[in-house]
Amino acid sequence: MKIKNINLETVCGISSRLPNNVLPEFAFAGKSNVGKSSLINAFMNRKSYARISSQPGKTQTINYYNINKEFYLVDLPGYGYAKVSESVKEQWGKMIERYLKKSPTLKAVFLLIDIRHEPGANDVQMYEWIIANGFDPIIIATKADKISKGAVSKQVALINKTLKCVKGTKIIPFSAEDKRGLEDIYRTVEDYLNEISSNKEES
Repeated sequence: MKIKNINLETVCGISSRLPNNVLPEFAFAGKSNVGKSSLINAFMNRKSYARISSQPGKTQTINYYNINKEFYLVDLPGYGYAKVSESVKEQWGKMIERYLKKSPTLKAVFLLIDIRHEPGANDVQMYEWIIANGFDPIIIATKADKISKGAVSKQVALINKTLKCVKGTKIIPFSAEDKRGLEDIYRTVEDYLNEISSNKEES
């Protein structure tokens, strides 16, 4: 996949109405410190298009990036940041859940999990929300360069077990540093886009 055009087209806050997009959407969710901005920058082949904050939990919006005028990469607010009040956490949770339920063109959700650690309660809850809303999440196991190659398969198995993943769930080890896993993520998005295109041709 070649990224030619990027436009941060819409930013939605807690009280904002979701846009009525026509193009397919691919959402990325994860804890505040999981490396989501780094992944998005790697995906878009830009160094700092998605802001990497020194303060986890600062992003409080749903950001819609129009990619190649073909689809939207949707950056969901990071969850689980300890220093945010419970009321704010609840608002963020409602915003994410509203998006999962009501976005008509959402095609897939990528859930980011730090490969170095067992998924926490917030990760499990997010996974269950995604499943409950009719999606089979693709798991991106971030920061794969931080552990040995031999530990990767062990940690992937731990993620699979803790989340109680649906059989056949794709788990992609990823590193923003050495770009491992990036082609798998591109290929996954392209597979969805090709399927959408095929369905249009048949109808």
